[in-house]
Amino acid sequence: MTLPTVVVAALGLSLLAATASNVQKPKPKHPKKHALTKRVKLDRAPGSRAEAYGELGADACIEELGRRKIGFTREAATRGVKIPVRLTGKVGGVLYRTDFPDAERGHVPWEIFDCRLVLSLDDFGETLRAHDIVEARIFSAWRPPPKHWPESEWGRRHEGALAVDVRELRKESGEVLNILAQFNGRVGAPLCGEGAAAPSPATPEASELHQIACAAADSHVFNSVLTPNYNPPHKNHFHLELTPDVDWFMVR
Repeated sequence: MTLPTVVVAALGLSLLAATASNVQKPKPKHPKKHALTKRVKLDRAPGSRAEAYGELGADACIEELGRRKIGFTREAATRGVKIPVRLTGKVGGVLYRTDFPDAERGHVPWEIFDCRLVLSLDDFGETLRAHDIVEARIFSAWRPPPKHWPESEWGRRHEGALAVDVRELRKESGEVLNILAQFNGRVGAPLCGEGAAAPSPATPEASELHQIACAAADSHVFNSVLTPNYNPPHKNHFHLELTPDVDWFMVR
């Protein structure tokens, strides 16, 4: 074999190895980062459960998880997250998980939650179980902030693990409600209350997803409920967020 032939063969093997390596490494599945800058109407509900949860310190929140018998493990110091935990079972009768294999889920950052958001999800379970839902597939809860993020600064939204993006709801019967495929909304259309726009087409699946989103808003356990009606980056998920130190609520 001539020298050029050997070099070409070696390069080919290297490229194949690199390609195989790339294929085997799962990429994190979550929407692109987006800012919630679009003006929306804010409702006020002083004394809500969301407001009470947002005020909890670490000891009180962890104690409440135990009282509710929610399975979790404490996470080590997590950039931007005040009370980081990882779920080990269902919350309010619903399993929240990414698409990563079970063997990897205990290590991926996107399944870290702030304890206070977990309490909101536990309450939200009452709504989901009324629709026979036992599993929520998520893109992410925590999204790591930049490495230069100050250790003493708590994040909000995903940087603080105070928001979760739910892309699919799975029922005990095996039925799946996929938000991208079945929500059938329209950007800018009012979602709930007087003047709400019906999904188009108004399939049973779309109507049920709209009902779930509005029930989440009405419960006042999340400060922000954002759906595909909000803007294009939300076309494939519900953004459910707890915001400490506020008494306002919005649903879009």
